[in-house]
Amino acid sequence: MNFKILVIDDEPTLRDALHVALTHSGYEVFACRTGEEGLDLFPRENPDLVLLDHWLPGINGDEVLRRIRNLSPEIPVIIMTAQGSIELAVQLMKLGAFDFLVKPFELEQIEALVQKGLEKVRLKKELEWLRAQYQEKFRSGGIIRASKKMEEVLGLAEKLAQSSDTTVLIEGETGTGKELLAEYIHFLSPRANFPFIPINCGAIPRDLFESELFGYEKGAFTGAGEKGKIGKVETAQKGALFLDEVGELPPPAQVKVLRILESKEYSRVGGVEKRKADIRVIAATNKDLEEEVRNGNFRDDLYFRLNVVRLYVPPLRERREDILPLFRFFLTRFNDQFQKRFSQISKEAEAYLLQYSWPGNVRELRNAAERVVLMEKGDTILERHFSFLTGKEEVRRSQPAPTPFIPPQGIVWDEVEKVYLEEALRLKKGNKIQAARLLGITRSALLYRMEKHGLK
Repeated sequence: MNFKILVIDDEPTLRDALHVALTHSGYEVFACRTGEEGLDLFPRENPDLVLLDHWLPGINGDEVLRRIRNLSPEIPVIIMTAQGSIELAVQLMKLGAFDFLVKPFELEQIEALVQKGLEKVRLKKELEWLRAQYQEKFRSGGIIRASKKMEEVLGLAEKLAQSSDTTVLIEGETGTGKELLAEYIHFLSPRANFPFIPINCGAIPRDLFESELFGYEKGAFTGAGEKGKIGKVETAQKGALFLDEVGELPPPAQVKVLRILESKEYSRVGGVEKRKADIRVIAATNKDLEEEVRNGNFRDDLYFRLNVVRLYVPPLRERREDILPLFRFFLTRFNDQFQKRFSQISKEAEAYLLQYSWPGNVRELRNAAERVVLMEKGDTILERHFSFLTGKEEVRRSQPAPTPFIPPQGIVWDEVEKVYLEEALRLKKGNKIQAARLLGITRSALLYRMEKHGLK
């Protein structure tokens, strides 16, 4: 990240020394000798930090500081002065100076203050960048959808976004867009100007989870960095912490997450200072957490803390109206990325996209669009472009369907249905999402039929 610094000082020796030293440190430096010249340069160059001499010919430093604060209230202004009285320091701070240095000073002193002042600017620029990314991602009015099911999901998500603290649990198969939905909630919330920090609970070794979540103090353990480390919770301060694949958390880590949710406090590893966790927690899972609780794999108290409001993202095969709008969106994106010119989809290709089962959901659809645009030529998407998917589908279809047997005396349909439900649940070890997928029905339909037959 490049920063601009404006130096205003009438002493040519000091001005030139600062110009050389700061340029050598990687900053873009503009230097001038009077307050009038500085105020002329300021709006044109839009610097990130100002080094201002207190005693200047013409307009003095106090007046320059006032005018700069009026133009840009948040910019750090460091005053350089030959008088170091307490009264002057108080006066400058009241006027809005970031800090001040008494001349003569070492270049190391000014560079340390500059770094301190620019850290604030860096954080502000990062927040602006994040805000721009969200606006770009959701510029078309939200998440692409055409189905009633996704309209209902997004309607509930938009209501949840109005709260800045309510914990949300998002359920759904892998690739359905759970993280995107979490980002959407954050983008619409009062915390949108602050970070959205994801952490993949299944990808972090259990021994490192606490230090990754809370950070650590220097020397906290063997191999700990000399300066310590900021954790995800601290990074997400005033924003949102997204716990992806929360069902993969090992029991010791579950205790740590529960503590954050209950007390809103934490300590770095190796530290004793209690820190406030001003964050919103959004969690996601592709597991049936209710079943995980019953099996003793997930703490019930953590489950109840997470499950304040639950959102279920349906798989793509249950909302086929979304397939073509999503594919066209990806087509446009990859046309731009790969400088291609695909502008239409043949009727046969559309039919294929709509009938394919998309076991990898939106992620698989995105990957398919990327591969086709990258590998093929022309302006029309054809059915044969998806031959790499056909093999997978044929393998699934190659399993011969069982020949039904109906005895002369007939059958009791409810008993047949119950047997299939029990067998699917047994094969998937009680996981309702996977059992429903095996039977080709939705999770809500499975739950309805289980209640109907008294199954638990």
